[in-house]
Amino acid sequence: MDSIQTDILTALPELTVLTMAMVVLLTGLSAKNNFILYALAQFTLFIAAYITLSTHSSGVGYAFSSMFVDDTLADVLKLMILTGSAIMFVYTRQYMQLRNIYCGEYYALVLFAVLGMMIMVSGQSMLSIYMGLELLSLCLYTLVALDRDNPKSSEAAMKYFVLGALASGMLLYGMSMIYGMTGSINISEITSALQDTNPKNPVLILGLVFIVAGLAFKFGAVPFQMWVPDVYQGSPTSITMLIGSVPKLAAYAIAIRLLAQGLQPLTEDWQDMLLIMAVLSIAIGNVTAIAQSNLKRMFAYSTISHVGFLMFGLMSGTLNGFASSMFYISAYVLMTLAGFGMILLLSRKGFEAENLKDLKGLSQRSPWAALLMLITMFSMAGVPPTIGFYAKFTVLQSALQAGNIWAVVFAVLMAVVGAFYYLRIVKIMYFDEPEDFATISAPMDMKIILSINAFALLALGLMPQSLLNVCGNAIARSLQ
Repeated sequence: MDSIQTDILTALPELTVLTMAMVVLLTGLSAKNNFILYALAQFTLFIAAYITLSTHSSGVGYAFSSMFVDDTLADVLKLMILTGSAIMFVYTRQYMQLRNIYCGEYYALVLFAVLGMMIMVSGQSMLSIYMGLELLSLCLYTLVALDRDNPKSSEAAMKYFVLGALASGMLLYGMSMIYGMTGSINISEITSALQDTNPKNPVLILGLVFIVAGLAFKFGAVPFQMWVPDVYQGSPTSITMLIGSVPKLAAYAIAIRLLAQGLQPLTEDWQDMLLIMAVLSIAIGNVTAIAQSNLKRMFAYSTISHVGFLMFGLMSGTLNGFASSMFYISAYVLMTLAGFGMILLLSRKGFEAENLKDLKGLSQRSPWAALLMLITMFSMAGVPPTIGFYAKFTVLQSALQAGNIWAVVFAVLMAVVGAFYYLRIVKIMYFDEPEDFATISAPMDMKIILSINAFALLALGLMPQSLLNVCGNAIARSLQ
């Protein structure tokens, strides 16, 4: 009985989200006012965050026969996922209403996706990690096709589903090979078993290759980036914002659980793979983004380059490197929410503000919106004193300490190339004549949260130590 109580207490945030997701789904069948669904969804995220905070301890707790872990890393990432999802709900409410896709299924699917991410973050077994991943993936495939009357969305969903299924299969095949060689699916037991196994065993290496390939797809890293631009462009902007932001935190978590914890004895092998993917992602992402005229497509290629920088931290194989990559992914999620928040702010009924020309002369129409976009673009480009600069600095510093001097020099050069397409947006907003003179109408809560979001990029850039300490502490306690 005591073990059941412990299991329930350890997984209480997840059980709360699961229960409320079903309540939202059932309420959506009869609710006349969709604001009730929005309020219920926000309440769910708030309660889950409160429970996560109140049950936090510096120790490590296990549940469900050690398939589920509750440590500092899991709690910090869950709070980031819940906060990011709450911000996303604020930004997307008006957009979904104007396009008649503001429905119970949207909120229920997002909550189930959040549940999948939370399970991924706390997965201590390859089975629980895979269950969380599939729950998240199935929700995202459905959400991409939520606007059923839009053929572009249906096409994007189909591509995402087919390629996603392929990546999931590769990940599962890799896991089965690791299980075959170690006799366990538990992360801790795999690490112990690998200590007594020949690390150069070809079956182990092949299993590792499949696992890294599956992870690379979830991140959107080269050479598994084919789905990113099409899905970003084809999805409704509100869904693109979801795909591009918080799931990256969960992908980071399973990279830490599988590579840094479970396959730690094979570090040399996965470091080489991550190095090649990081360099290619930064090069292809930045160079291809320059040619884009569609904002969402440009953000897609910029995501690929950001994932490359993130991998520099993971690739170092040190606690400092893992902490810097966690700092980077946190900064990236904040920047992505602000960037897509601006697209949603400028969109209106029958008009998607997703092309570069739609931003022409924005400073004349709305100086405040132009300023927020300016801060966001500077942060994405890595211009000091924004958080984007400090995030790039920390991951490159950890890669330098690991001895990858040539890769760091290359990444710095490519970051300069990448600054071009971000600064081009600033030039369009401030120096081009406006083509669209429509006034910006958005709910007050969206304007306030978006302003706080953008200025947080500046504030955290000036005072990064607090977030860096949180990330460092989470990694040190969880990977000791």
